[in-house]
Amino acid sequence: MASVSIRNVSKTYGDLTAVHDANLTVDEGEFVVLLGPSGCGKTTTLRLVAGFVRPSHGTILIDGEDVTHVAPRLRNVGMVFQNYALFPNMNVAENIAFGLRQKGMNRPTIEARVTELLDLIQMPGRGGNPVTSLSGGQQQRVALARALAISPRVLLMDEPLGALDARLREAMQIELTAVQRRLGITTILVTHDQQEAMVLADRIVVMANGRIQQTGTAEQLYHQPRNRFVAEFLGSNNVLAGQVAKVGVQGSKILLRSGSPLWVSARRRLQPGEAVNVAIRPQFVDVTEMRAETGVGLSGQVEGCRFFGNRVNYSVRLSSGELVIAECPATSSLYQPSTRVALNFPADRIQLFDSAGRTLDGE
Repeated sequence: MASVSIRNVSKTYGDLTAVHDANLTVDEGEFVVLLGPSGCGKTTTLRLVAGFVRPSHGTILIDGEDVTHVAPRLRNVGMVFQNYALFPNMNVAENIAFGLRQKGMNRPTIEARVTELLDLIQMPGRGGNPVTSLSGGQQQRVALARALAISPRVLLMDEPLGALDARLREAMQIELTAVQRRLGITTILVTHDQQEAMVLADRIVVMANGRIQQTGTAEQLYHQPRNRFVAEFLGSNNVLAGQVAKVGVQGSKILLRSGSPLWVSARRRLQPGEAVNVAIRPQFVDVTEMRAETGVGLSGQVEGCRFFGNRVNYSVRLSSGELVIAECPATSSLYQPSTRVALNFPADRIQLFDSAGRTLDGE
């Protein structure tokens, strides 16, 4: 096991900055996931740690050793690629043993290590099988075993489950977590799938536009997002535009674009006339049928109703044209499209952001 430190690292390609002044420390045995949309810099960051890409400036340390200019083969890291990169002319055992042969290990040692890894990935006795005969999930396991064969200090994985179907992907998430916990190996994985990140990671690093937006546990990022990007990228969120109408001892009165007034509290004192965005997670929105138009509160018209067994998702169009998604427990009777409904949610579940997308509730 080894720690990884990325200190003030940037990578530019001409006028394009792929990674901008990144700082991150991964502790020994920690499972960290780099999460973000395509082009956010997460894969470049992973390749910087692997040594396939050299930083334009900054320092990379593995177990306290400066490896910024050390060749990939000398860093002793294992890499699992998105397409697995298995050798089709080799069988399973030969693929797993590739790195060991490159290190000049003797045959008995290699055979023992391959047998051990086949047991680890739950493929005992399959060493002689052609890799071309394997399913996607089995190929992923072999790629993982090959990366682990050399007993790397750090395991790096770039979208390793991206080619699998949804059900197999969920199963492999569980298996991957079990292997990582069993070995205690320091692991950095790249994905664009928020659910995958939340299942696998001890900590998640959210990236956008080449910058680290926020680092924390899934719970911290979900409930205490530093900015609007994190709030919307990690889980679903309804974001409504508004303006501060009044500031008083009980909080601030925000007039939403739909005309609905809303009293909220914020750690930072707001100013009358200030533009803000109000965010509320779908599961905190309660939907009730309107018996009469009162002109007070948040209301709208149901546009869609999606049934998922134990829950139902409503799409509600406000008078402002904004769409609110509500995730509610399924009942015997559902609100059908065109039904007028009232929307309610607890004040302590509201997240506030300024016009630049920065949180008004946290640090």
